[in-house]
Amino acid sequence: MPAALGILTMSIYGIVDTIFVGRWVGSLGIAAITVVMPITFLISSIGMSIGIGGASIISRALGAGEPEKANITFGNQIALTISLAILVVLLGFIFTDEILMAFGGQGDILPYAKEYFRIILLGVPFLAWAMMSNNNIRAVGFPKDAMFILIVPAVANIILDPIFIVVFDMGMQGAAWATSLSYFASAIYATWFFVFGKSDLKFGFKELILQMPIVKEIFAIGSVTLARQGTISVLSIVLNNSLFIYGGEMAVSIYGIIGRIMMFANFPVLGITQGVVPILGFNHGAELWERVRSAISLAIKSATGIAFSIFVFILAFAPFLVSIFTNDETLIAQGAPAMRIAFLATPLIAINLIGSAYFQAIGKAMPALLLALTKQGFFLIPLLLTLPHFFGLNGVWMSFPIADVGAALITFWYLRKHMDAKT
Repeated sequence: MPAALGILTMSIYGIVDTIFVGRWVGSLGIAAITVVMPITFLISSIGMSIGIGGASIISRALGAGEPEKANITFGNQIALTISLAILVVLLGFIFTDEILMAFGGQGDILPYAKEYFRIILLGVPFLAWAMMSNNNIRAVGFPKDAMFILIVPAVANIILDPIFIVVFDMGMQGAAWATSLSYFASAIYATWFFVFGKSDLKFGFKELILQMPIVKEIFAIGSVTLARQGTISVLSIVLNNSLFIYGGEMAVSIYGIIGRIMMFANFPVLGITQGVVPILGFNHGAELWERVRSAISLAIKSATGIAFSIFVFILAFAPFLVSIFTNDETLIAQGAPAMRIAFLATPLIAINLIGSAYFQAIGKAMPALLLALTKQGFFLIPLLLTLPHFFGLNGVWMSFPIADVGAALITFWYLRKHMDAKT
């Protein structure tokens, strides 16, 4: 539930943010956010990967009664996160146009994207710090506090959006400042937790001095997360450019809406996935294979049932869902059928997510990574590079359900093969 609630709050924030931009800035504003957000999360994933790698070391160090190693690791994470985030932000300011155009910020989208991106960059180091802290707070045993790292910026953004965009009439700049300040609020909460909260992690100047063995271990573990986010960023480049080539600015705006709905629609499935991970890990460790099978089966059946209900709802109410974000009749008319196509295989997403989570739970990083990247890396990117040549813009939308089917089939086959070998 904490994981699901955190994801739900973040997805609601994404929806609300897009609604305000769509209604008070227009479809080009939605397109600009669609271009910028993958860049933002790529930069913040530096903090996330450092946090995941460091949290693993900290958990083992605390378990082994080595608090000094835990504190040194934490200090090294802080130094790495802040220095790398600032470096990437500086590069972002220097190469703004080149980066935005690579991610699909072309034509009339570029001025809006540039206006949004330059302000968002100011908040990205705070987001990287918050994402790094989130994993460490979980590592020291406070998942509810880690959940607030996600909830605080979402709530702050929901409050600030109407103030800056509507009351102050600041347009894209208002949306950007609302988001950057929400990242700052999340970073403040994380800092408060470590300084005044329940954490036993402490650091001083000497802990901030990088120790190469620890740095190497942090990146060795965290590189899986960075690779996953890197693949998603490559997908964003291919997707946004395909959308612009075959459908112009309007197509990028349509995907901006579809992407927000996807994030919201997937949150119950992601919550079940997070919830089943410790159960699978425990029973795998105890070699209780029937309980592992039962847990996987129950998780997939439950998540698939929920996903099917969401699928039916989206098919029935696609025009209404698009109209929530915009008054543009053309955007609504083109967006509704595109959404229906993109969501055609939604009931199958649970198989890929839970299958990947199983291998993560039992400590097999490579199968977990490969299965997690199956949809984006092995199917979606190649499909986006080929189908539009034959089917135009519809080829872009068709790529999503085909990728979902392919990822589900491969995950099901690999998962069944692995479980059969255990019995």
